[in-house]
Amino acid sequence: MAGQQARQAKQTIHVAGEWRTALSGATREVLDPADATPFAVVAEGDERDADAAVEAARRAFDEGPWPHTPVAERAALLHRVADLLVRDREELGLLESRDAGKTVEEGRVDIDCVADAFRYFANLVAGEGAGRVVDAGSPDVHSVVVHEPVGVCTLITPWNYPLLQASWKIAPALAAGNTFVVKPSEITPMTTIALIDLLVEAGLPDGVANIVTGPGHSVGARLAEHPGVDLVSFTGGLVSGTKVAQAAAAGVKKIALELGGKNPNVVFADACATEEGFDTAVDQALNAAFIHSGQVCSAGARLIIEESVRDRFVAELARRAEKIKLGRGTEKGVECGPLVSEQQRAKTEAYVASALAEGAVLRCGGKRPEPGETRPATGWFYEPTVLDHCHREMKVVREEVFGPVLTVETFRTEDEAVALANDTEYGLAGAVWTADAGRARRVAGRLRHGTVWINDFHPYLPQAEWGGFGKSGIGRELGPAGLAEYRETKHVYQNLAPKPVRWFAG
Repeated sequence: MAGQQARQAKQTIHVAGEWRTALSGATREVLDPADATPFAVVAEGDERDADAAVEAARRAFDEGPWPHTPVAERAALLHRVADLLVRDREELGLLESRDAGKTVEEGRVDIDCVADAFRYFANLVAGEGAGRVVDAGSPDVHSVVVHEPVGVCTLITPWNYPLLQASWKIAPALAAGNTFVVKPSEITPMTTIALIDLLVEAGLPDGVANIVTGPGHSVGARLAEHPGVDLVSFTGGLVSGTKVAQAAAAGVKKIALELGGKNPNVVFADACATEEGFDTAVDQALNAAFIHSGQVCSAGARLIIEESVRDRFVAELARRAEKIKLGRGTEKGVECGPLVSEQQRAKTEAYVASALAEGAVLRCGGKRPEPGETRPATGWFYEPTVLDHCHREMKVVREEVFGPVLTVETFRTEDEAVALANDTEYGLAGAVWTADAGRARRVAGRLRHGTVWINDFHPYLPQAEWGGFGKSGIGRELGPAGLAEYRETKHVYQNLAPKPVRWFAG
């Protein structure tokens, strides 16, 4: 973190190894969502800054050493970055908490996961062979399929998990030998800026890692369409993702999109047959819906519960949701922080109002909390909300809220549960809770979602691919498939004993 503290606050654009201000001189205040006050000032870049960053990344890829650096050396650098993340864990966790509003403990866990991602991709490339030999049917021919980096990558990241989502893109991009320009959300840019400092400290060559802080409509749009970019990876909302895809399509660029989710948490009655099972299912339903105030693409925002246990389950869920401690994420004992912005809170309020107008029954929450010692009146807080008696025609059930709102639907049969869970435009993640192992596998196999948890919610493994079906996106992150997104394959065919073919007279 020393590099970040040494430079001027407004120098948050990193191009060709140098920190600089925006070419226009414009700046933006970064607000603390707990009290709506500014705590940092960053450069507000525009299209010209984006062009400069792409030019630097292009030059570093075409003329620099990184794409040709031996895999072992690239892996060693990624391990050094992981070590630096561990070193700065407390500072980075605190910065992530203040930037995004989440609790410090969540911030610390995020940093641990970021370090794990760097180590995973370092180990993945370090353990690979020199290529896949293809049998050409002749001793005089050597045929091999090799991996090469894509080139210059545009990486556009969201505001809810700023550093974690950046690491899911940056680590495999570097492991594969690419150069990149990252554009963090203008709302939460601070930890991504800090990560660039750590990459520099770890010894990454100039121009390989570039960052432009600024808005999506100018910087993000330009990076997506820029002819010097070979790949665009975007994580965010469906509307913005569609625009990014359209911009990238004109240049026929490789594209990876991780978009929204409306994720079902299906609970069968047999999962609640014992007191321990009931308590676990309720606890996990709370975690699924309200971690980071529901601002999670994989949030279990739809509770789909068997009718016979619905009343008891929802009553206990609401009772416990009311006890969740809201407040500034840096305060001890706080369990849930504010929403990231006033706009996000207003959006959440509008969804709840529409649900109540359409017949939903409010079991808890549904309003702004009273100010308290750890909860400034100016902060963007909203109470964890449970909406009962919901149905699929409701806007709140069909669209991604991205706030602390849990809807409740009921089913009687397994087929009905699966139909409800799959009745969504999205297909990112889902879960099934049951004591019946056969049913668990059956239902998991029928759910059309990229990740399905059985008797759990939210864990992810760096080794496993992450991505969705339907409108939840294109491509995969993490795992071998996540690395493959940042590579091209080349077939090298070597004839060891060439001879004329004599197809034509001459």
